[in-house]
Amino acid sequence: MSLWEYEGSCWARGHTLVCGCDEAGAGPLAGPVYAAAVILPRYIDIPGLNDSKQLTEKRREALYPVIQEKAEAWAIACVDAAEIDATDILSARMKAMQKAMDSLSPSPDFALIDGNRDKGKTSAITISHCCIVKGDSLSASVAAASVLAKVSRDHFMLEMARLYPEYCFEKHKGYGTKLHYELLDKYGPSPIHRKTFLKTWESGR
Repeated sequence: MSLWEYEGSCWARGHTLVCGCDEAGAGPLAGPVYAAAVILPRYIDIPGLNDSKQLTEKRREALYPVIQEKAEAWAIACVDAAEIDATDILSARMKAMQKAMDSLSPSPDFALIDGNRDKGKTSAITISHCCIVKGDSLSASVAAASVLAKVSRDHFMLEMARLYPEYCFEKHKGYGTKLHYELLDKYGPSPIHRKTFLKTWESGR
């Protein structure tokens, strides 16, 4: 299956500006959830473009500026840990993705959304769209968005590693690794930890 099949079907139906949208950081114990939206020129060749999870960190970093340079439009947005705690992670994911799409200029007339959900309790995708399970490996524009979201979040967590060096965020990016839990046991939560994600940890202390 071509990475352009979904975009091609949208263009065939008359849509002219189709964006791909994906998020990164739904599962970590700390930090924001990031989302990116990308409109790519039709059938542009970006060698090595794929689902960000299938790429090495070095390859993602190399693709990051290439995608930004070649895209017709791109945008990145995030929702922080405090808002995730105040709502829920699904709503936060939807809000981050919609924020990214709202920031695109020109504005898309259709969106390809990674995953199988388009609304949470407090936020929803409002643009005309379709959801694609594993869209980051099936659509070029969603794959591009996955790279921008993942790299942007990683860069943020590296900044947090400098601000809170005791948590070694540069090593685990906020995910629930053995090291991360050991550091939580030692230092307790930081201001960027998601309190609602720590209930099991807290109950076991």
